[in-house]
Parts: sequence; structure tokens; C-alpha cells
Amino acid sequence: MSITDLKGIEYEALRATIRQRGTARLCAVLVGLAAWGALAIALLIAELAGSITLVPFLVLAATFELNFFIHTGVERVGRYIQVFYEERTGSPGWETAAMNYGSTFPPARFGGLDPLFSVIFFSAAAVNFLSSLVVATPRPGWIAISLAAHLAFNYRIVRARQASAAQRATDLERFRKLANGQLQ
Repeated sequence: MSITDLKGIEYEALRATIRQRGTARLCAVLVGLAAWGALAIALLIAELAGSITLVPFLVLAATFELNFFIHTGVERVGRYIQVFYEERTGSPGWETAAMNYGSTFPPARFGGLDPLFSVIFFSAAAVNFLSSLVVATPRPGWIAISLAAHLAFNYRIVRARQASAAQRATDLERFRKLANGQLQ
């Protein structure tokens, strides 16, 4: 098998990876949010109090982290394709066009696409905190712990959004250095 054949196989595998992980990410968010909702409702119905109210929150946070992890990986694969396949061959394709489109026509501050589903996770965290108040009222210590956890989660979402916004440019620069042998 020639190197050209291997490159073609690698390119097809990388495009398939992007497609499969993109689908898996959407499914993971949907399943994670459904599991969070089911757990939160079950705890409200059972009127359980205390640390158990953080169980749905952990599901929510884990779902966000999984979403962020997959999104980051997919974007990184895209930048690899952009540098090692599109730029090296001199034929810009989808990855280059998508990056140029995003920088030329940035999404509106409100109402634009949000690949991390930040508004949904912020909203779910608010609902989760408020529902934990209902069952944890007799235990103010649990409310303080829950508030701290929810604030930390919201901070994590903000930081993830910032990292995600800078990732394409950062990864593109790093892969270009790798491609040009400028390792430091």
C-alpha cells in the first residue's frame, strides 16, 4: 500500500470521526439532559433531602463535560484536516471554508449557534438549584454546598465557552507549527 493510499484512508477515517462524534455528542447531550431531568423529578417526588440533591447535578455536570470534551476533539480533528490535507494540497475545503465563515460572519451574541449548549446548561443548573432548595430547606448547610457547586459549574461553562471560542485559531497555529517542523 502506498503512502498516497494511506493518506486517503486516513482522510476518510478522520472525516468519519468528525461525523460520528458530532452525532454522538448530540445524543449524549440529549440522553444526559433526560437522565438529569428524570433524577431531579424523582428526588422531588420522593422528597429526599441533603446531599442526594446533588446527584442530578453531577449528571448535569458530567453531561456538559462530555459534550465539551467531544466538541474539543472534533474541532481539533478539523484543524488537523485543514492543515495537513487542505493547506498542504493547496485546495481549501470544508474545514477552511467553515473557519473563514465563522470569522467573517460571527454568530450574533444572542441567538447564534452555541455548540456547547451553554444556555441550556445554565438554565438546567438554575432549575436544578431551585429544585434542590425545595427539598433541602430544612438543611441550610446543604443549600450552601449546592450553591457553591452550582456557581462553580456556571464558572466552568463560562471558561469552556472562552476556551472553545479560541480553540480553532490556537489549534490551527499549533498544527501549522507541527507541519512546518517548528516544534518548541
